[in-house]
Amino acid sequence: MGLMLAAVVALIVYITGIYNGLVSLRENINVSWANIDVLLKQRHDELPKLIETCKRYMQFEQDTLERVMRARASVNQASRSGDIAAVGAAEQQLRAGMTRLFAVAENYPQLKSDETFRQLQSRITALEESIADRRELYNDQVNLNNIRVKVFPDVMIAQRFGFLPGHLLEFSGEEKGDVDVGTLFRA
Repeated sequence: MGLMLAAVVALIVYITGIYNGLVSLRENINVSWANIDVLLKQRHDELPKLIETCKRYMQFEQDTLERVMRARASVNQASRSGDIAAVGAAEQQLRAGMTRLFAVAENYPQLKSDETFRQLQSRITALEESIADRRELYNDQVNLNNIRVKVFPDVMIAQRFGFLPGHLLEFSGEEKGDVDVGTLFRA
């Protein structure tokens, strides 16, 4: 009887440990996403300032500025909806627009020398690097979660209590490939 009770208690402790581990991973994913979301919002707040600064010098580059603002809106909308795949696609558009904006800015010496522009460019670049770092952490947490919800015996607990695989924050092949700088200067 005592041996049976000890086995039941050990099993309950083991199952509780698996459950708590899965909860911990799910919460780590949520925290990692919240950290990315904060950085996206900070960058979202900086972009209009950058666009306004650029407008003073880049009257003939309205298309570039509008692309950045449309991409900014797409990232914001995807982030609010929590659609990780949509965030990845919108981020790709925004990064392409920002790359083009900074490349085109090279043609405007007065803009490049503007202190506000330099500060905003530096701030946005730092935010981009932070987003990349946080994305890596987020994807690591999602990967750990996805492994746990698929391996035995964790899969039994995960299915029973509704723990689902997470979605990696990924960018398309174009985002990861080499940049054709020549196309950045063509209309």
